[in-house]
Amino acid sequence: MADSADAIRINGTAVEPPGDPRVSLLDLLRERLELHGAKKGCDQGACGACTVLADGERIVSCLALAVQYTGREVVTIEGLTGEDGPHPLQRAFVEHDGFQCGYCTPGQICSAVGMAAELERGVPSYVTDDLAAERIAPGRDEVRERMSGNLCRCGAHNGIVAAITETYGTEAR
Repeated sequence: MADSADAIRINGTAVEPPGDPRVSLLDLLRERLELHGAKKGCDQGACGACTVLADGERIVSCLALAVQYTGREVVTIEGLTGEDGPHPLQRAFVEHDGFQCGYCTPGQICSAVGMAAELERGVPSYVTDDLAAERIAPGRDEVRERMSGNLCRCGAHNGIVAAITETYGTEAR
């Protein structure tokens, strides 16, 4: 498909939206494009395993209809790897044992990348101390609150938080 306003850009490639408007973005990614990073967990938007980035913001792709994303840029875990190899957060997950079973890992990483953009924009959370701050530091409480929509059942939560705070902490900038 040529680049058109009707295309969905997925990891930099123009993709024709499905003919059936009921197809979820997650099903388009997994079943039609064979991008299996985003996982189908609860299929209700509660676990975060299917989190991807849409125009830089994190979304749960199981609740998104693919046709809603025509003309937009969607990035999956597969699209975060660059020419230099894995994304810095992916490397930090490995260094901090931020995964055990790995099922939630792609959604956790995509969510954390979107979360970092929120912090940069100064978007407050429930636990943000300074609501007028232009930029918010990603301390442990802030990260835990913001990542609460991404569940980990195998016990890697502390490693996940450590990887995120190391990657996006003020000392890492």
